[in-house]
Amino acid sequence: MIRHLGVATAALLLSGCAALLTPPQTAALLAQPPAHLPVRAERAEVPFFPQERDHCGPAALATVLQDVGIAAEPDRLADAVFLPARGGSLQLEMIAGARRQGAVATRLPGELDALLAEIAAGHAVVVLQNLGLDLLPRWHYAVAVGYDLSAREIVLRSGATARQRLPLRTFEYTWARGGRWALAVLPPGRLPARATEVDALDAAVGFERAAPPAQAVLAYRALLQRWPANRLAGFGLGNALNAAGDAEGARAAFQAVAEQHDSAVAWINLARLRQAAGDVTGARRAAERAVARATASEPAWRQAALDTLASTGGAR
Repeated sequence: MIRHLGVATAALLLSGCAALLTPPQTAALLAQPPAHLPVRAERAEVPFFPQERDHCGPAALATVLQDVGIAAEPDRLADAVFLPARGGSLQLEMIAGARRQGAVATRLPGELDALLAEIAAGHAVVVLQNLGLDLLPRWHYAVAVGYDLSAREIVLRSGATARQRLPLRTFEYTWARGGRWALAVLPPGRLPARATEVDALDAAVGFERAAPPAQAVLAYRALLQRWPANRLAGFGLGNALNAAGDAEGARAAFQAVAEQHDSAVAWINLARLRQAAGDVTGARRAAERAVARATASEPAWRQAALDTLASTGGAR
């Protein structure tokens, strides 16, 4: 948490929020609750780490990591995500910190419906609130663990409070001033219920940079299970399998991408993997397909395709 206002002032600001009109997402949600959303849900078993000093970021991150079975302590995470000069933790540090602990950190849509649906799916969610004003912010990370539409409340692990019950409309005001930022932190192989394809891919790619290849494989397989036509995830899976030493799996992954998308790059990679395995005939066929595809619609890859074909003994 980055302090700019005292506790008393913040309390007055929150009281002021409650006196205002119900904000749009809360109003829409309460007026017509989505059929897919249970009236109430709560993850009572989510651990709690009381915030010390301005360490709401490390405390929130430790909460969601521990919840998915990854050992974490706020004091240990503070060195990785807390910025003394800023008096808090930036969102990028929170995401990078989760990845370094072996978790996939995925941004969620900035919609109250999506946030509550994630909780109902059994996932605790890190949220960023601004408990101050736009011009005088007081940033604060909390973990959303429950809600009750009949009581019009959300339940948070927040600060020194293990079970903070906050009116939904008050929460929406503070969350909106925080940019409606929400983060699901899960082990590789599990996807958030309401992540978009773009955000899930971004999370998997970022995770791959920090994780062992075998763990990146799990992240890409989960993504492809939900979005089997995602070409970049197919490439990521092939690269991760190859880096993990699974050459046969990498060949299968690139073949799937090549056939599904008729991609010159995938054909090139498949040709090189087949050649490395001693399958010269198969490599030449893949390289020939790469040249044809690059010539037709992917000219940037034509030279690489020609070079790969030449390395298999084929005619350029």
